[in-house]
Amino acid sequence: MKAIVISEPGAPEVLQLREVEDPQVKDDEVLIRVHATALNRADTLQRLGSYSPPPGSSPYPGLECSGTIESVGNSVSRWKVGDQVCALLSGGGYAEKVAVPVGQVLPVPAGVSLKDATAFPEVACTVWSTVFMMGRLSPAESFLVHGGSSGIGTFAIQMAKHQGVRVFVTAGNEEKLAACKELGADVCINYKTEDFVARVKAETDGKGVDVILDCIGAPYLQKNLDSLNFDGRLCIIGLMGGANAEIKLSSLLPKRLTVLGAALRPRSKENKAVVVAEVEKTVWPAIEAGKVKPVIYKYLPLSQAAEAHSLMESSSHIGKILLVT
Repeated sequence: MKAIVISEPGAPEVLQLREVEDPQVKDDEVLIRVHATALNRADTLQRLGSYSPPPGSSPYPGLECSGTIESVGNSVSRWKVGDQVCALLSGGGYAEKVAVPVGQVLPVPAGVSLKDATAFPEVACTVWSTVFMMGRLSPAESFLVHGGSSGIGTFAIQMAKHQGVRVFVTAGNEEKLAACKELGADVCINYKTEDFVARVKAETDGKGVDVILDCIGAPYLQKNLDSLNFDGRLCIIGLMGGANAEIKLSSLLPKRLTVLGAALRPRSKENKAVVVAEVEKTVWPAIEAGKVKPVIYKYLPLSQAAEAHSLMESSSHIGKILLVT
């Protein structure tokens, strides 16, 4: 099969389409012929050499895919050859075939194309597991998502609105903010021209929001804590701005704040299976009802993975960037 290989750590040009060995399928896995995969920030970190795949995972990038099942392991009963599916991966999406533990495979949601279905597994599992399972975001609460126009952000806005939540977002230009508003965001903040803490306080009568989803890390940590309501929860899923920060612990105690950190890729396959099952039960009906839609910025052929990475690193996109085999 063909796959995108990281020839050495470096710029997008190190991504090369090469002929490689087909993956071996274990008893509890299915082999998917990949129709499409989607970019995630983790892919760019892996390319740079700073985010290695978990032990035993595919060495190729790609944390989600959609496609057709080509073979099934001996202990697999739910799926059969020819089924159209999408899947959460530990790696290997940037390839023509990938072997996936059966607990990480999902049906293509009704009303969504096979190609676009790849836009959902990583964002849905990330947002549902952190914001809803760990962060316990509930109807009538308020929620701030940083990077509202990202793949994670565009999904989080829609899912939170579907749950009856008041949604705040930050983004870096008016086009991105307009896209967030179109998806249902209630309060849209340009972080380049506004102090998001002040705006959040102004929009909540000084109380703050109940849950924050953050991918920036260190430079936003204290600001996020200052933006939370009593019993607020801060969910950190990325460190784009840095990993080391100093905070005032005195800001945690009076308001009973909780700081949560989570990453999806390093979880065990058993843990991922729990998340995937919850997503199929709770998120898939919202997608099939048209309440949550895939937000696709651009489709590129797999051979143009380098161009796709350059596009992601420019941060000019809104929603997901897809690679089609």
